[in-house]
Amino acid sequence: MMKNTLGIIVAGLCLSMPAFALEKTFNSPDGKMVVTVSDEGGKPSYCVSYNGVEFIQNSPLGLKTNIGDFTQGMNLKDGDVIVKQIDEDYTVPTIKQRRANYLANEVTYTFEKEGKVIFDVVFSIGNNDVAFKYRMYPQRQTLSCIVESESTGFMMPQGTTTFLCPQVKPMGGFARTYPSYETGYTLDEPVGKNGWGEGYTFPCLFKNNDKGWILISETGVSSAYCASRLMGHKDGLYTIGYPQPEENNGNGTVAPGIPLPGETPWRTITIGETLAPIVETTVPFDLVKPLYEPSQEYVYGRGSWSWIIGMDGATNYDEQKRYIDFSAAMGYESILIDALWDTQIGRERIKELAEYGAKKGVGIYLWYNSNGYWNDAPQGPRGIMDNTIARRKEMKWMQSIGIRGIKVDFFGGDKQVTMKLYEDILADANDYGILCIFHGCTLPRGWERMYPNYASSEAVLASENLHFSQGNCDNEAFNACIHPFIRNVVGSMDFGGSTLNKFYNANNGPRGSKRKTSDVFALATAVLFQSPVQHFAMAPNNLTDAPEWAINFMKQVPTLWDEVRFIDGYPGKYVVMARRHGNKWFVVAINGQKETLKLKLKLPMFAAGETVQYYSDDKDLNGSLKPLKINKKQEVTLTIPFNGGVVLEK
Repeated sequence: MMKNTLGIIVAGLCLSMPAFALEKTFNSPDGKMVVTVSDEGGKPSYCVSYNGVEFIQNSPLGLKTNIGDFTQGMNLKDGDVIVKQIDEDYTVPTIKQRRANYLANEVTYTFEKEGKVIFDVVFSIGNNDVAFKYRMYPQRQTLSCIVESESTGFMMPQGTTTFLCPQVKPMGGFARTYPSYETGYTLDEPVGKNGWGEGYTFPCLFKNNDKGWILISETGVSSAYCASRLMGHKDGLYTIGYPQPEENNGNGTVAPGIPLPGETPWRTITIGETLAPIVETTVPFDLVKPLYEPSQEYVYGRGSWSWIIGMDGATNYDEQKRYIDFSAAMGYESILIDALWDTQIGRERIKELAEYGAKKGVGIYLWYNSNGYWNDAPQGPRGIMDNTIARRKEMKWMQSIGIRGIKVDFFGGDKQVTMKLYEDILADANDYGILCIFHGCTLPRGWERMYPNYASSEAVLASENLHFSQGNCDNEAFNACIHPFIRNVVGSMDFGGSTLNKFYNANNGPRGSKRKTSDVFALATAVLFQSPVQHFAMAPNNLTDAPEWAINFMKQVPTLWDEVRFIDGYPGKYVVMARRHGNKWFVVAINGQKETLKLKLKLPMFAAGETVQYYSDDKDLNGSLKPLKINKKQEVTLTIPFNGGVVLEK
């Protein structure tokens, strides 16, 4: 570390920061991102500007704890600050970009009260990302504390609009399983609201007039803290909110406890003049480190699952054997056997299915209920994942028969006790070589890098809702045009989509929910939605009733990516994105608007004169595959109907 005396960068100062306060300013490696920290009026605060434009106005910092109120009467320590220059390359195979570079200036600002050092606010200032956390210090003999609340906030400039997912009240919904983080978004709304009274689920996207975009989230949440949400206020201020008291059926504390010295999670702010820095950011993973070593080299990839089409009745031995055969025919690595397998198949026959799958190169994931005392979800197996002794015994059995992974469902909220349950499941599963997927769960917060056997989380209005409701089918394209800009930006998303059935039933006949999107749309979302394990909503009948070109594409689509590039789009309207696997690029687009979309795009990942495979829809959503030659300007013109898609691959 080095000490650095900081000068005031006048051009970068936030206009809302009082000029008479003691303030310290530092900038990003490229000089465009500027953070100013102040103690004006004894209240810690900060603001952020980018390229001379204010994106986060003067916003509060500070903590209220059971050993003191550290939101007021605070002084920013004068003198030099500690600066650490970070330029780190790292590899995580399961995120949007396999190899990433963390380039930032880490600046530590120290705050005192009555002459005693209370906490540091550690800022990581990157070229498009700002993150900060609190580092609390012991107070005399006090070596632990409860953080009762935070004043941590984000003040939006006037005229900012919001793209947010309202938090629901706990202990509602199916079997009192809320919050399950499967709420729809409100788009292009003004600031000054608070959702349905409970704030908003991370991540939260804002548009700073015509100046650019802001994405706020958090990362590095483990058993050492609770997870948080954003609370909206009338003046455009959004503050950190802790879990709701009723979560976990009222069990567990809302306020997290930390040792002293101790730290909070990182709160992250990604800023871009376009949406590209938002979509492409790796800040959730830059700021964290692995908490343990992987016990083995884990296998990811594609899979099938019967439940999305056949529901609970499909969880039987014969149907699961048929799905193993289907996965083998597709070249997929796994199947997911969903809820009720413990009573409808039984452990002995699960062992038989595991042996049968192993002969065909198909691994098995098993569904489990997380439930202990926090909701009424009746599906089994229950009472295993919440108990250390039962859980480890079960995992030892799974290891003995070659189970590849688990999907654990119906969690209880965001309290620190629930974060510990996630961590305990992951750590135990790693001991037995088991991958973990979570459903009915919170947002992952840097977990792909923190927990090497973590695969993915739902935390989105996912494919099961397409089965349950025609309304969700009608809005599928609209919702799909949101997730690449918000939810999927910060972590793997287990959506379970890309069905090629026309109807959500095992006979693919005209009953129940009808898919409104095209087959090309289904192919595009297989690339658009990022998760290292993808259990697609396809069915064995698709081998004969789906177009051959669609099946052939789904046989070879990857789930691990080396690079991502945002090309064009707007939340809820349309999206064009490119992903690279090895030397192969996939450019995909979908349209959620009623009007036909016409785009002229430059695609530098394809060489001039190169011929690519071009999947597209006509006005009636009839898909086709044909070759397309890239012109000398590396430009293509795309026409995409409502509910349709485009895929270009080479």
